Amino acid sequence: MVKVLMVCLGNICRSPLAEGILRSKLPKDKFFVDSAGTGNWHEGHQPDERSILTAKNRGLDISCQKARQIKRSDLSEFDHIYVMDSYNLRDVTQLASDAEAKKKIKLMMDEIFPGQNIDVPDPYHGGQKGFDKVYDMLDEACELVAKKLIKQHA
Repeated sequence: MVKVLMVCLGNICRSPLAEGILRSKLPKDKFFVDSAGTGNWHEGHQPDERSILTAKNRGLDISCQKARQIKRSDLSEFDHIYVMDSYNLRDVTQLASDAEAKKKIKLMMDEIFPGQNIDVPDPYHGGQKGFDKVYDMLDEACELVAKKLIKQHA
């Protein structure tokens, strides 16, 4: 089973959406998708209600997810780790104990814009439109990730 981890700051906005979107695009018998945050403020909580609503409006139910903080062991347990922004990239890379673990970590939007270091904006302090925009960005990136992962691990 190929394991994929999505990471953002608090694990209540972007990474739960990314988890739900990617999970919907991959065969469940071959891929496991999870999410985590670099911080622990929301540990054990559901995703932000605006993330839940955005996903629901697009036909996905992410309400059962629970926020958790990334652990050093995640870097060895997961095959692919996608981070939402440059701060997450820095924080997760600092957890990596070797070059092999560092190679697993990728900036999510590099799937669409390779090498341009584009962040998925954090919609937490904005309104519903920000969550819709983030969903659209993640959906496009997850489509490319899913195709790549299926091809790599077929």
